[in-house]
Amino acid sequence: MREQNCLPKSKLGGAIRYATNNRKGLGIFLNDPRAPMTNNQTERSIRPAVLGRKNHHGSKSKRGTEVAALFYSLIGTCRMLDVNPTEYLLAAATVAIESPGEVLLPHEFK
Repeated sequence: MREQNCLPKSKLGGAIRYATNNRKGLGIFLNDPRAPMTNNQTERSIRPAVLGRKNHHGSKSKRGTEVAALFYSLIGTCRMLDVNPTEYLLAAATVAIESPGEVLLPHEFK
């Protein structure tokens, strides 16, 4: 990249500048096998929240946004742990009704 001759404001020049300035972060997966090469998994995991927000035109209040975030987090955690979200939410609601102040988390349900 350092040997390329191109105009600094060209697309190639911009790409080279970006890669050079972010070299450490762009190559982290080479030194750490836990680091994925792409962020596809993360993109897929936030897709339901983005589609939901688009379909119901966002939340109408700050509290609505907080509740939506809570449920998206719980359901996403259930999916990561191979826990049925419907069964978990039913059990968590039952625990909350029977024992106010007590919380059942997905990893405890599994």
